[in-house]
Formats: sequence, C-alpha cells, structure tokens
Amino acid sequence: MSDVVSIMLVGVGGQGTVLVTAILSEGLVGAGYDVKMSEVHGMSQRGGSVSTQVRYGRKVHSPIVGVGGADILVAFEKMEALRWLEYLKPKGSLIVNDFEIPSVPVLLGRQAYPRGILEGLAAQAATTVVGARDIAAGIGDTRVMNVVLFGALIETIGLYDIDWDSVIGRLVKPAFLQQNLAAYRAGRRAVARQVRVEEANA
Repeated sequence: MSDVVSIMLVGVGGQGTVLVTAILSEGLVGAGYDVKMSEVHGMSQRGGSVSTQVRYGRKVHSPIVGVGGADILVAFEKMEALRWLEYLKPKGSLIVNDFEIPSVPVLLGRQAYPRGILEGLAAQAATTVVGARDIAAGIGDTRVMNVVLFGALIETIGLYDIDWDSVIGRLVKPAFLQQNLAAYRAGRRAVARQVRVEEANA
C-alpha cells in the first residue's frame, strides 16, 4: 500500500490557491517528506480555473494526480468542486468553500449559476463545507479566506506536528501576518467544531 498522500487544491484565478500550495509544500519539505507539486493555470487573469496538486510521502515518483487519485480535494469555489470532483478517490475527503464566483456566461446572463451544488456534492463524497469568506470577514480581511481553507485542510488531514505558524510567517508579508495566522486557526476551529457536532449526533 502506498504511503503517498495526494492533495488537490482548485479554485478561480486570484483566490490564492498558489500561496496555500506554497505554504503546504514548504511545511512538508521542512518536515522531511518527499514532496512533488504541480500547477495548472487556466485563464487566471479572467477568473479561469486554477488547479494545484501536492503529493507527499517517503518517496514520491510523480507530481501528477490522475482521475480518482486525490485523497483530499480542497475547492475554493463551489463550481470548481463540481468541475474537479472526478479526481477525488471514492473514499476521499472534499473540503469546499461555500462561495460563488459567477463565470462569464453567468455574468452575461447566458447561464444560471447552478443551485443545490453543496447538496449534490455531499451525496457523492465525504464533504466538509466551510464558510471561509464569512470567517475571513470576521477576522477583518476577506482576502485571507484562502488561509482559512488551509487551516481546514490541516485539521482534516491531521498534520499537527508541523510549525505552520513559522511557515506562514516566512511566506506572508509581515503587514498581513497576524490576519493570516488568525485565518489559519479559524479554519482549523471550523472543522474541529463540525467533527464534534458529527460525533455528538452519531
């Protein structure tokens, strides 16, 4: 059985998926893991799809996560979760931001933004919904919702033994460090609360 863990982070250009990938990769390398990372940029300047892939373990031979190969899929936007869902393993975990970014056809009135996305996702995969924008707004800066989702990822996967505060401190500008640290901790708390509720209702 492979010890390699495969993570996909997907979103829309400008949402900060690349920064989160950099934080994740640097922390894992510093912890002694073999790490392979790849990025796929769509029309990011026009709000196109962006996907990054991180694979880590004792020895990783390829950076590519194929269809059905991701242990965890982190979607920064709801439609992107649908777009990339086929890459999640049958027993993988989905973290999805309860957030909408209308595509160009939606903005032009040619299409409607689909309803019921979260319910549809939950019917197909083990899904954790995070209101990252609202959490970030409560911190005082909606731009840190990407780091809220990073915290949710860390809590989900259980990578507690890495000093993520230090890693974030190295990759984030000092002027924004405290907001980002607060976002990371809030993302972890959001998932931990959901787990406690699920356990209480079990």
